[in-house]
Amino acid sequence: MARLEAVANVALRVPGLALLDLLYRWDAAALGDLLRPRRGDPPVLRPPALRGAYCLGHLLCLVVLMLPVRSLVKLYLHLLTVLLLAAGHMAARDYVRRELEYGFQGAVYSDPAALSRFATALAGQLCLCTLCSLLMRSRRPWLFGAPLLPVLARLCGLPLHTLPILNTFASVLTALEVLYVLASHILVPFQLAAAACREVVQGGGLQGRGLQDWGAAGQGRGLQDWGAAGQALEVYRLVALAVSLWSQLAIPLLFLVFWLALFSLRLSSFLTSSSSPLAQQGFLFLLLSSAAECCSTPYSLVGLTFTVSYLALGVLNLCKFYLLGFSAFQNGNVMHRGVTEGVTLLLLALQTGLLDLQILQRTFLLSIILFIVVTSTLQSMIEIADPIVLALGASRNRSPWKHFRGVSMCLFLLVFPCFMAYKIAHFFHLDFWLLILVSSCMLTSLQPPPVMGTLFIYALFMVELLQDTPLERMDEIIYCVNAVSRVLEFLVAVCVVGYGTWESLFGEWSWMGASVIIIHSYFNVWLRAQSGWRSFLLRREAAKKINSLPRATGGQLRDHNDVCAICFQDMQVAVITPCSHFFHAACLRKWLYVQDTCPMCHQQVTPVATEEDSGMERAARPAPASGDEVPGNRGAAASSAPAQPQEDRLPGMVPAQGDSGAAQDNGAEDLGPHHAVHPDVSTSQKQEASAIPQPHGDPRPSDQDGQHPSPSPTSLDTFASPELGVRDTGDSHSGPDPS
Repeated sequence: MARLEAVANVALRVPGLALLDLLYRWDAAALGDLLRPRRGDPPVLRPPALRGAYCLGHLLCLVVLMLPVRSLVKLYLHLLTVLLLAAGHMAARDYVRRELEYGFQGAVYSDPAALSRFATALAGQLCLCTLCSLLMRSRRPWLFGAPLLPVLARLCGLPLHTLPILNTFASVLTALEVLYVLASHILVPFQLAAAACREVVQGGGLQGRGLQDWGAAGQGRGLQDWGAAGQALEVYRLVALAVSLWSQLAIPLLFLVFWLALFSLRLSSFLTSSSSPLAQQGFLFLLLSSAAECCSTPYSLVGLTFTVSYLALGVLNLCKFYLLGFSAFQNGNVMHRGVTEGVTLLLLALQTGLLDLQILQRTFLLSIILFIVVTSTLQSMIEIADPIVLALGASRNRSPWKHFRGVSMCLFLLVFPCFMAYKIAHFFHLDFWLLILVSSCMLTSLQPPPVMGTLFIYALFMVELLQDTPLERMDEIIYCVNAVSRVLEFLVAVCVVGYGTWESLFGEWSWMGASVIIIHSYFNVWLRAQSGWRSFLLRREAAKKINSLPRATGGQLRDHNDVCAICFQDMQVAVITPCSHFFHAACLRKWLYVQDTCPMCHQQVTPVATEEDSGMERAARPAPASGDEVPGNRGAAASSAPAQPQEDRLPGMVPAQGDSGAAQDNGAEDLGPHHAVHPDVSTSQKQEASAIPQPHGDPRPSDQDGQHPSPSPTSLDTFASPELGVRDTGDSHSGPDPS
């Protein structure tokens, strides 16, 4: 029952919308000429009366559109009853005319022909009377029996010349009944409007306790707040009323059904009329001509807007279903609803004056607008397909059917924009505006997310599946692929700007063209170039930092005995940050693309050259007192101390007292190329390290013969939670240098 009511809610409002469309097509002057009896005679209605009837027709159509469903059903039942009564009077008039032509004055049952006509007319009038009483749910069927008067008069044997008089009297009687019903129901629309206003005023989205809360708030804040609250409440009520009407009247579906019915009628008329020149063209041109004919009024243009929105939504849902199956509709997605395509068509139609053009010009302009809308739909399809295809390659999915669907969709999205660009360039003369449209369609395959880049990255993922170890430079390859796509996009934008500038200087110049060139240059050239250069500088700085960091040796990795804190994988090769943390070089590079701090302690990651310069400055300062540290055991103290938060964590290697300068100057030569060079520790940190007791059973030998101790990284728990304040010190103490 609910579905039937929803269907009736849309179907019963379409005639009112169609009448509004017809009233817009027929102006008052044309209607006056139509009602003129003969050329040269005075019109039936004067121009003021025509304008009044014109406005009254619009008002009545709007009232019909706003009526509730049950009131609409009653209205159409009354209209159907009126039509049946009119049909009954027409049948009675035909019966009277045939009786007068036959001229038989005797009883109807004495002549077979007269009896046959009488029986047919009587049966028809009785059926109409019964049907009208059923439609009106009335137990008084005689109220609808006025068309029966001529038939009953013929049965009673009245003279034939009295039959037309009785037929006229029956028509007047029926007209009086209709006027009485209209007069008794003339206030129904106003009563419904008043009830709706009362509902909005009393309800308005803030009912019951909501109004009391507003009142309590107003008493506490004063009269000014009362005024502001009242204004906000009025705005909220208007918005709530608009949303309620939008949902109750089913505006999108209403305009969709109206435009589809109009388009079907126009297309069928084109197909049935073989003499029309449009019927001799191709089927695509015939479709475009029919669509252009059906958007000559504001109502039909809005209907085309909603139709395009629903078509785009259907195409996007079909794309999701093809890629994911029924699982694509389990979670509601507010994105890709087809609204963008409909709004784009409406704005372009209003901007270009589509309604004021002739049918042929409107057809070509509508084809260009639909080309832009289809390009936007393809871009939305690319945004849907890109993460799905990349997820198939990265998730090691073994289903060949899923891979085929993803790759075939990407190939379609790669070829179809090029085909569209070729067709539109083949039909029209290539100028600046058409070049922008064609370039935007071509860039659909290049703009992020690019289809070619998606296919290339998917191929890299599939190649990586066939290898035992992952590709080390995968991130750089993906960046290069995206960079190539962006460079191609940038070059196309530069070519468009150059061609537009050439056309403006040596061709037809206009303010509109100059403004488009300026906007296109800023958004599609300058901003893209600035963003690309900034990304390149960030990656170059991150690569410079990674290359300057020392690599961990095999002994350091064994002593560290931990996983990478970024990817949680074992480390065969690692780099050491200045804060003595171990990471994969590729993982740390990806981290540095985002921020230039350590992932563990959030200290600034700077190149080693800067740290060496600061170390040389600290080496020139006087050495601290011998009581401030424990000679030879600083590494053990550091390794046995619990991990300190952020800046208080001690580095894994500190040179012995008195040799700090030598360690900083010659550490790279003494310790080998794979040993890290770490900055010195401040006096307060040394005091904290010396104050920590030594663990029993883990003696650390002091340096002998001027040799420097090997660096020992601090044992850190990469899974420690700073919110809990608990860190595991571990038992990974560094032993003496094996050399």
